[in-house]
Amino acid sequence: MGFLDKVKSLLPKRKEPDLKNNIPKEKENIRKTFGVYCRTNHNTEGDKLCSKCTALLSTVFTKISRCPYGINKPICDKCETPCFGEKATNEFITIMNSNQRKMLFSHPMMTIKHKMASIGMDYAKRERDKKQTDKQKQTEEKVKAKISNAMKSPKSSKSKAKAKSKKKKK
Repeated sequence: MGFLDKVKSLLPKRKEPDLKNNIPKEKENIRKTFGVYCRTNHNTEGDKLCSKCTALLSTVFTKISRCPYGINKPICDKCETPCFGEKATNEFITIMNSNQRKMLFSHPMMTIKHKMASIGMDYAKRERDKKQTDKQKQTEEKVKAKISNAMKSPKSSKSKAKAKSKKKKK
């Protein structure tokens, strides 16, 4: 056992990354955003919501609980497969986007964390798309190479082989 092996044995073992359940945090962010929106646009008081916002919020919470992504759920604003249906999704996005400035003043830390997560989602999507386009380019190049090899006439390859064998004999 060498010196480096002894040092490695003293170091802590590497842990597997823990999966974090972001659903409760996401629900709380949405609830606060709906509260600010309803107070501003529907003149409600305190944490109470109007009937329209309450119905949409209950729909959103139900669908979030049934999200196909489970614990690894992305932010609903950036999700590629929205769960709420087209009309509810459009209303939800309108509410979430219209309150960004107000949320920054009423809940600054929550808003900043949410924005950072959103930026991370955008980056991950760009990287995924970049990998997919790179793979597509590689497969296209392979197909082109196969086609170009197949298009070469067999006579020319036979004559090259004969020329090589004559050089070897000399």
